[in-house]
Amino acid sequence: MSQKKKDEAFHNNPFKSAIKAMKDQEKKEAQDKAAAAAAEAAKRKAPPPPPKAKKGPKLSEADEAALFYSAMDGVQQITHRGEAPAPNPRLPELIDENAEALAELSELVAGQGDFDITGGDEYFEGAGPGIDRNLLRSLRRGDFSVQGQLDLHGMTQAAARDAVERFLADSRRAKKRCVLIVHGRGLNSKDQIPVLKESVRAWLSQKRVGNMVLAFATARPQDGGAGAVYVLLRR
Repeated sequence: MSQKKKDEAFHNNPFKSAIKAMKDQEKKEAQDKAAAAAAEAAKRKAPPPPPKAKKGPKLSEADEAALFYSAMDGVQQITHRGEAPAPNPRLPELIDENAEALAELSELVAGQGDFDITGGDEYFEGAGPGIDRNLLRSLRRGDFSVQGQLDLHGMTQAAARDAVERFLADSRRAKKRCVLIVHGRGLNSKDQIPVLKESVRAWLSQKRVGNMVLAFATARPQDGGAGAVYVLLRR
């Protein structure tokens, strides 16, 4: 047989297609195994899903009420709902250094004479001759701490005058700088006339008491407002 016929017989071999199909099948199975192995490896690396929460037994209304009262044990009910909270107690104020320096300077230049008094029925203030008006402004706005207080409520005029003189003299001997005299507004007096208020204003400017005083001014609202007066004493 010639070589040409042998080649033609080989190419016409009926087993050639079957062998090719078997090889293709083996290749596909190998690819499927590789894909399955890769998927299994990826599955092992992935974190496990979180466990599902177990539902507890449903509580009865009585059990729920018991749990509520247990959680609220010790809690106090708010009975003053809607009311403003009580203010904190006022802290003592420090003496302003600039105001004290003004006071010392005013003492050096203060002369003898009548007090310069200004104001009306509600608010008034006064300063001795030569007193810096900035000092009076510092006194009015509360730059000095209140170091003593006298309340004249319920006193007669005579008793109140003695009390004021004694209080100012004792405060000056104790080296106090600023004191408060509460004279009231006269709302409970006859015809609602502020008798003690007018008297205190006059006493503070008279020589007998005025020799101890540098200046005076109606107090701020938190210290009595129009019912009280700050008194700045000489050293």
